[in-house]
Amino acid sequence: MKKLVLGIAVLASLSASAQVNWKLDNSHSKLGFSVTHMMVSETEGKFKIYQGTVASTTETDFTDAKIEFTADVNSINTEDEKRDGHLKSPDFFDAAKFPTITFKSTSMKPVAKGKTIYNLEGELTMHGVTKKVKLNAIGATKTVKDPYGNIKYGFKVTGVINRKDFGLSWNAALEAGGVAVSEDVKLDLNIELNKDK
Repeated sequence: MKKLVLGIAVLASLSASAQVNWKLDNSHSKLGFSVTHMMVSETEGKFKIYQGTVASTTETDFTDAKIEFTADVNSINTEDEKRDGHLKSPDFFDAAKFPTITFKSTSMKPVAKGKTIYNLEGELTMHGVTKKVKLNAIGATKTVKDPYGNIKYGFKVTGVINRKDFGLSWNAALEAGGVAVSEDVKLDLNIELNKDK
C-alpha cells in the first residue's frame, strides 16, 4: 500500500513538473470586442484592466491547457466617456453589481495534429450569468526570448457571443427598421504570455 501511495505521489510530482505555467503580459495584449452600430458600422471597445494565467503541457503544445482570465468591467473603454458610462450602467453590464467578467477553459483541442490552431471551449461568466462558449485560438509557431530573458508565446483568439444570452438586452428600435446595437458581439483578443521563471 505504501508503495502504491509513493508511486502516485511520484507521478503527481512528475506531472506537475512537466506543466508549463504562463502569465498574461498585459502591456502587449488586448481584450477587444466590437458590435454593429445602427446596422451600418462597427463600434469597437476593449477592457484595459485584466489578468490571466495559462498552464500548458509544453512551451508550444496547448492541448487541454488550463486557462483562466478575469476582466474588470469598470475598465471598459470605447473611446467615448458617455457611452462607457452607459455600458457600465444597469442597462448593460451593471458594473456596480457585477464588476468582473471571467473565463475558465474546459477544453482546448488542435484542429489537426501538429497544428497550433485550436478549438477553445470554456465557461464565460458575465453579468452574473455563466454560459459555455466556443472560440478559435491561433497560436504562434514557436516561442521567443525577449531581451530581458523572458520566454514568450502568443495567441490570436476570436469568436462571437450573443449578449442577450448573458442578460445584456438593452436596445433601441430604429425608425427604418433594425436596432441600434447588434446582439452579436465579436471577440478579438491578442494574447501575449510570459513563461513563469
